[in-house]
Amino acid sequence: MNVQANMFKPVTAIIVGAGQRSLIYASYAELYPDQLRIVGIVEPDSERRQLAAARFTISAENTFASVEELLSYDQLADAVINGTMDELHVKTTLPLLKHGYHVLLEKPIGVTEEETLALEAAALKHNRTVMICHVLRYAPFYKMVKQLVSDGEIGEILTIHTSEHVSYHHMAVSFIRGKWSSEAQCGSSMLMAKCCHDLDLVSWLMGEARPNQVSSFGSLMQFRPEKAPAGAGSRCLTDCTIEESCMYSARKHYLNMDRWGFYVWNNYHLGIRMSEEDKLESLRTDNPYGRCVWHCDNDVVDHQSVIIEFNNQATASHNMVGTASRSCRILHIIGTLGEIQGVLEDGYFYLRQPDPVKGREYKEQKMVVDVANDSHGGGDLLLVEDFVRVLRGEQPSISSTTLGQSVDGHRIGFAAERSRRTNQQVLLDLK
Repeated sequence: MNVQANMFKPVTAIIVGAGQRSLIYASYAELYPDQLRIVGIVEPDSERRQLAAARFTISAENTFASVEELLSYDQLADAVINGTMDELHVKTTLPLLKHGYHVLLEKPIGVTEEETLALEAAALKHNRTVMICHVLRYAPFYKMVKQLVSDGEIGEILTIHTSEHVSYHHMAVSFIRGKWSSEAQCGSSMLMAKCCHDLDLVSWLMGEARPNQVSSFGSLMQFRPEKAPAGAGSRCLTDCTIEESCMYSARKHYLNMDRWGFYVWNNYHLGIRMSEEDKLESLRTDNPYGRCVWHCDNDVVDHQSVIIEFNNQATASHNMVGTASRSCRILHIIGTLGEIQGVLEDGYFYLRQPDPVKGREYKEQKMVVDVANDSHGGGDLLLVEDFVRVLRGEQPSISSTTLGQSVDGHRIGFAAERSRRTNQQVLLDLK
């Protein structure tokens, strides 16, 4: 299907996996129906499938329980928005590419380096566009940083430091109680599930330099049964004697704070609401989000550090901390002519340059950027806009997340996990 020949018509897309992330990307069609139109839903959960179909006015014949069912028909759209779970990304995308679909793919690309490279090869073979949802590249904060770096404002990069402080409540809901708590279940390490955004940013900001070697350290230090405080039970609302004072109380996180409803309550992101009593009963009984954080089946790390050397001798480091009071992403780049330092959530960063004059050492500019009230700094829908532009044959933005441009950040993550597990430095085979 030649999308470029129809550049003045909306790009048509099918949602595969009608979860919270897919629906955020698909909401671009509601805001800009002249650019994107959702024409199909693939979702195994029947209630979720029906709710998503109703939201986008999709007829029953264009709703499917599986990718296999979709592929039994001729190509029905230009593209797919693939928001399945991590371990399904490559498994579902490969046949979609072969069938002719372009793909907007949620990160990470895959759960191993081998399948990630296999997907890259398949996209080339079938001449299909695959864009990865590295939405932070599109956040105005990082986009402005990238432009300044590209313009030579800080010279040649010597080192980059990034840090992601994952809040205690996000850690609990996603990586202890939730879908990404166990690598055996979801296929992804904590680093790849949460920080492949950050590793991608490091690789992207380094420009033409390629990662050469990686070392990493980290562990599951806190959230283990033997670290449970005295009085902790198996579930917050059934047998815990310290629930009222515990900062990880499910009642506090999911009822009092009213956070993370799209994970905790089934189909919350599609408008389904439960009564307060039904929520309490759910947390008391079979809801996995009602479990004590020290008595779950989690096995992913709760903190990790990564060190990277690039083939131009520049270095980078990334820290992931999973129990922070405040969720934030920190950036500091030092180059031969200056530096950039800031925190995404603050909505500004500083551009500093040496200035050896009487009374001061440097000059600095405060660069203020618009930060949307979401965890990705306003990048989500800017990514979708770029995807539509590319499929229409227009020039991609400076933030472009083509598959080939996203692989190096993933390779850093996979190498970091090998280093952490083997306690050895890992050399990358650059190709």
